[in-house]
Amino acid sequence: MKILIISDTHRDLKNFYEVLKREAPVDLCLHLGDVESDAIPIQKKLQCPLHMVKGNNDFLGQLPEEIELKLGPHKLFMTHGHRYMVSIGTERLVDEARSIGADLVMYGHTHKPLIRTEKDITILCPGSISYPRQSGRQFTYIIMDMDEKGSLQFSLKSL
Repeated sequence: MKILIISDTHRDLKNFYEVLKREAPVDLCLHLGDVESDAIPIQKKLQCPLHMVKGNNDFLGQLPEEIELKLGPHKLFMTHGHRYMVSIGTERLVDEARSIGADLVMYGHTHKPLIRTEKDITILCPGSISYPRQSGRQFTYIIMDMDEKGSLQFSLKSL
């Protein structure tokens, strides 16, 4: 299963469309918030299921603040991250994920990519494909591949 993980598109979908062309086909797309008013255009462009959470700039619509999702043998917790103060660290977010039994936690908000594993949990932030903030300002996203046994591989990709 090929899973596209993106965040913080902020009404600029040009790079999102480029990523879809580059990565097609994908089996699932996870958007970690700050989609603003583009939820419907994103859904229409995808040929796969989409799960999307509400970011701190998503004032319209009824997106959930958090999603718990079962992927094979894994439990995933996804949120935008601003409510867990991810700009200063991931400790609160990781504590929450562990408290619900998640072994994968994903967030956005910082616009800075991260793939890190700590003991029993993997922490993912795809950065932003529209407004990056990390050194070098690369537009980034994550591809997560899950094989039939549930083993995961993560690739941080840039445009």
